[in-house]
Amino acid sequence: MVYSMTGFGRSMKKNEQLSITVEMKSVNHRFCEISIRIPRQWIVFEDKIKKAILQYVKRGKIEVFVNIEGDGLVKRKLHIDWDLMKEYYNSLQRANEQFSLHDRVTLSHLFQLEGVAEIIEEETNNEEMEQLLLAAVKEAAEQLAFMRKQEGEALLVDIKTQLSSIEKSVQAIEEWAPCVIDHYRERLMKRINELVPLPADESRILTEVAIFAEKADINEELKRIRSHLKQVAATLEKDEPIGRKLDFLVQELNREVNTIGAKANDSRIAAQVVEMKSALEKMKEQVQNIE
Repeated sequence: MVYSMTGFGRSMKKNEQLSITVEMKSVNHRFCEISIRIPRQWIVFEDKIKKAILQYVKRGKIEVFVNIEGDGLVKRKLHIDWDLMKEYYNSLQRANEQFSLHDRVTLSHLFQLEGVAEIIEEETNNEEMEQLLLAAVKEAAEQLAFMRKQEGEALLVDIKTQLSSIEKSVQAIEEWAPCVIDHYRERLMKRINELVPLPADESRILTEVAIFAEKADINEELKRIRSHLKQVAATLEKDEPIGRKLDFLVQELNREVNTIGAKANDSRIAAQVVEMKSALEKMKEQVQNIE
C-alpha cells in the first residue's frame, strides 16, 4: 500500500463542559516529526497525542492544532492571605493615629492591596476530558491517514505509468543495441575509403571496432536497470513505509541511465535515454511525497 505524506484531518468532540477541536496537516519530511500546539494546561497530554498519531503515520512532518473551549478546563479558587491583610489593617490604623487621620479602613480597600487576594487556577484532572481529547485526535488522524491513502493511490498510478515507459525504452534499446556495432563498422569503412584510396587494413578496422564495442557495451547497465525495475515493482506491493527505498532505487536507475547515455554513441539510444530520464524525473517528484 502506497501512502502519500500530504494530508489533512479534522475532528470536533463535545460534552456538557467542553468543546475540543483537533486539526492536523502533514507534508513531506525525511523523518517523522510531530509538532503540537495545545493550551498550556493540557500539555501533559502531548505524549499521548503523539502516540495516538503514530498509529496512523510513520513518516512526514505533522502539525497538530488543538483548540479547547469550555468551563471545565480549570478550577478557580480565591486565596486570601489573612495574616497579610491583618498587617495592612494594623498599619493603616497606626497611620491614622500617628498622623491624626480619620480615614476609614474598609474591606474593599484591603482586598485591593497587593498580595491580599488572588485567584488560583488548578488543573482539572478529569478522565472523561482526556478520553474526549484522544477521541478527537484519533478521528482527525484517521481522516489524515485516509487522505494520505487516496493521495498515495494516485501516486501509485503515476509511478506505474513511468515504470511502463522506462521498460519500453529498455526493450527498444535491447533490440537496437546489437546493431550499433555493425553501423559503426560500416561508418568506419566508409570514412576510411573516402580518405584513403588504397584498400583498408581489415585487421586494423577489426581492432578499432572491437575497442568501440567494448567501450559501448551496455549489457550490464541494461541488466541492472531490469533488476531495479523489478525491485521498484516489488517495493510498491509492500505494506510498510517505502519512500526512502524507492528514492534510493530511483537514484540507482538514474545512475545506470546516465552511464548508458555516456557509453552508447548512437542517436536512437540517446533518444531513449532522454525518454527514460524524463520518466525518472517524474518518478523522483512522486517518490519524494511517498511515506
